[in-house]
Amino acid sequence: MSAERKKKDYYEILGVPRNATQEQIKEAYRKLALQYHPDVNKSKEAEEKFKEITEAYAVLSDPEKRRQYDMYGEEGIYSQYTQEDIFRGVDFDEVFRDFGFDFSDIFRQIFEGFSERYSLDIEKDLDVTMLDLYNGGKKRITVNRYEACKACRGTGVERGSRWITCPECRGTGQIKAYRHTPFGTMMTITTCGRCGGSGKVPEKVCSVCNGTGRVYSSSEIEVNIPADVRDGERLRLKGQGHYLNGQKGDLYVVVHLVPDAKFRKNEYDLIADLEVDYIDAILGSKVGFYNIDGELINVDVPPLTQNGDTIRIKGKGLPKPYFGRGDLILKVKIRLPTSLSDEERQLLEKLKDLKRRSQEAQ
Repeated sequence: MSAERKKKDYYEILGVPRNATQEQIKEAYRKLALQYHPDVNKSKEAEEKFKEITEAYAVLSDPEKRRQYDMYGEEGIYSQYTQEDIFRGVDFDEVFRDFGFDFSDIFRQIFEGFSERYSLDIEKDLDVTMLDLYNGGKKRITVNRYEACKACRGTGVERGSRWITCPECRGTGQIKAYRHTPFGTMMTITTCGRCGGSGKVPEKVCSVCNGTGRVYSSSEIEVNIPADVRDGERLRLKGQGHYLNGQKGDLYVVVHLVPDAKFRKNEYDLIADLEVDYIDAILGSKVGFYNIDGELINVDVPPLTQNGDTIRIKGKGLPKPYFGRGDLILKVKIRLPTSLSDEERQLLEKLKDLKRRSQEAQ
């Protein structure tokens, strides 16, 4: 299996129980923030740790985000909220007021780090057996994802309602803020948190999705697994990821080939060992072999077949992309007896003597 990124536990990060009160969460964050704030702690790990505890506080201090996290975990947060949304509404200034720190610079750094993780894409691991590939490589998987709300068709607007100009930014999609410094007045421009930069908001939000335009649900999706797939290969299913604001992410299926006790593969060919009795190998015979689907194949073993020889059976391998199949390649393993009867020993002695006299006559 591929190594998975360790899931964040926000409660563990802050060192609080899952039933912690808001005051306990705030106090835990204040204590850790004082310990890891980069203005105080100059160690290399301090800044990353500070970002981590700040993200945890931003989620757990907001009742709605905390509810989403408790229900769906980290995925529920990253897919439900944009990079700005996760920190929006948290009064960090109030937390840091007693410390005398300016939080604005650190806040921007947190956004930069968070944007790298935020994605609408989904990754799923999928175990695939050799029989799955032989049968056509189609498997159905269950995917938990955010889909467009059917009630509002993904708009977030209640049916019968309409879009109106955002009262927060007055339709500009941006918020200007001024800050007085020793070097003069500084102006910063940020995306409007209420409308997300669009300049418009619903007159009445959809009652089903609460204005988000999407709902969390489970879906069954059919995945086509090519027969020549490699272990660890990522298959992309375009548009099968999370939905957000008219956009859909992709679903990446990471294939893990389950080793088969009997069969191996080389592109579209199936490879297996064929045990042949030493007498059959010498004289030639038909040997029964069960293919991966249970079909009994009568294999022609030519006379004087050697150990390690291969026998190719056309069209009994894995399906090719458009038509036809690969071959079944059988590697001969000659089986010697573990014991002999007196009669068998006498016959082999006669055969040995006959071979010796034949060689002397040449």
